[in-house]
Amino acid sequence: MLITIVSFFVIIIVLILAHEIGHFVTARATRVKVEEFGLFYPPRLFSIKRGETRYSLNAIPLGGFVKMAGEEDPKEPGSLASKSTWVRLLVLSAGSLMNLLLPLLLFSIAFMVPHNVVTGKVMIEEVDPSSPAAVAGIIPGDTILEINGKPANNNADVHRYIQLNLGKEIDMLIQHEDDTRETFQLIPRWKPPEGRGAVGIRMLTSEATITKEHYPFWKAIPLGVTNCIETFILFKNGIVSMIIGAIPATFAGPVGIAQLTGEVARAGMSPLLEFAAFLSINFGIINLFPIPGLDGGRIAFILIEWVRRGKRIAPRVEGLVHMVGFVILIAFFLAITYQDIIRIISGESLIP
Repeated sequence: MLITIVSFFVIIIVLILAHEIGHFVTARATRVKVEEFGLFYPPRLFSIKRGETRYSLNAIPLGGFVKMAGEEDPKEPGSLASKSTWVRLLVLSAGSLMNLLLPLLLFSIAFMVPHNVVTGKVMIEEVDPSSPAAVAGIIPGDTILEINGKPANNNADVHRYIQLNLGKEIDMLIQHEDDTRETFQLIPRWKPPEGRGAVGIRMLTSEATITKEHYPFWKAIPLGVTNCIETFILFKNGIVSMIIGAIPATFAGPVGIAQLTGEVARAGMSPLLEFAAFLSINFGIINLFPIPGLDGGRIAFILIEWVRRGKRIAPRVEGLVHMVGFVILIAFFLAITYQDIIRIISGESLIP
């Protein structure tokens, strides 16, 4: 329990601070008055004022905020709303940009930290009839050596490479039981039959060994960049899969994220850093959704103003929309939190 709580709060604080620092720095750089920099949501627990800005620690750990002068009212001195379209877009998108850049650092550190690596033979136990693997000619007993030139050291590697290339042709290097090797071309399915998998195989990692490995920074940084790009692709493919109904839509609130954090933390520092990077990407992208109450909602109003050639929506109306959106978001969080608590009580996990 202690590992879960500490790991969760450390990760959440890092992600929130990265996001809000993005807003804060760009606001100050563009001469927007910052009234308050808050960690978590009110009620306020502690605060201190430096210059024109109050820095506060608040009670509800659902996020953070940078309160800027006149976010909807251009008449207020030093207001955000008085700035040009491009300055406002920069300030409002800077938080998400920081969340999308932070994983580059987190993934790189994860590769530098000693971590366990499972290496073995990925053997195919079963091939589903009429699946891409069966049509290509792959049979039970074959061993997967590489996918698109990348070594397949375990089941997780194969699953990752397949999910990265949904709907695209991949080259799968196979070793047959007679030790001959052959490369097969197949296309992983976006929406396979339930329980059949994108290519239609069931596999296991045999002769598995666990070794510790880590990389110097000059190797870890390129690996971190690659991992970050691949995570963006996996996130995009996951969203598409949910939209087309290939996988169920799954949501986790603060309690669910805390549960996941505790489970990942027990696997070691490197997996925890990778999980934090994945969360950061999620937060960064979701915050750009055009939903009132999120940064994306405010950006949407600016884009509407731009389309209307500078004609603003009334500040009172925009403020009301964002307030209602924020209330709905809090209600949504509470509903997900309730589901998270019920799932935990029943002994279930978000990790399959």
